[in-house]
Amino acid sequence: MELNLPPLASACCLSGKPFEEGNRVASVLLRGAALEIIRNDMLESEAAAYSPEGVVACRWVHLFKPRPTGENPERALKLTAETLFLALADPSTEPTPENIRLVQFLALMLERKKLLRARGRTPDGSKNLLEHMKSKRVYEVPSDELTPAFFVAVQQQLNVLVGEPRARPDPEPAPLAET
Repeated sequence: MELNLPPLASACCLSGKPFEEGNRVASVLLRGAALEIIRNDMLESEAAAYSPEGVVACRWVHLFKPRPTGENPERALKLTAETLFLALADPSTEPTPENIRLVQFLALMLERKKLLRARGRTPDGSKNLLEHMKSKRVYEVPSDELTPAFFVAVQQQLNVLVGEPRARPDPEPAPLAET
């Protein structure tokens, strides 16, 4: 699953104030009226005044880190399941019910692709420990039961990001053979 969207903005979308290293930035992914994927970044302190113009897929809060000089901006345009997982599962990101659900689903998907490896559970058993193979960093992912309702909710979130699946046309009935 890959999406192309703008990288983290350098200034608040509400006030225009430039982000500084260490600022708490609230990021929102949504689908706009023209069905485009939009990322809005704002200072967390100003997020209460934000009213999204579209359907929100997910939101998270993280610390702002300026991009290193010389970094390829084209590379940052591609949001993959892996980079979305890393952003949402980061310990500095405050969990929301929507994000937790998406993190659980992405972890399942990335574990199948062998980008994450199970490393056991937390002592209280409430979270799975998953190691990101490239960075060797261990993430704690809630270990709720994956019910049909869970997958329906995840599908609705993913539909916001990648669009509704196209309806398949009903196959034409085969003509009756004459005997």
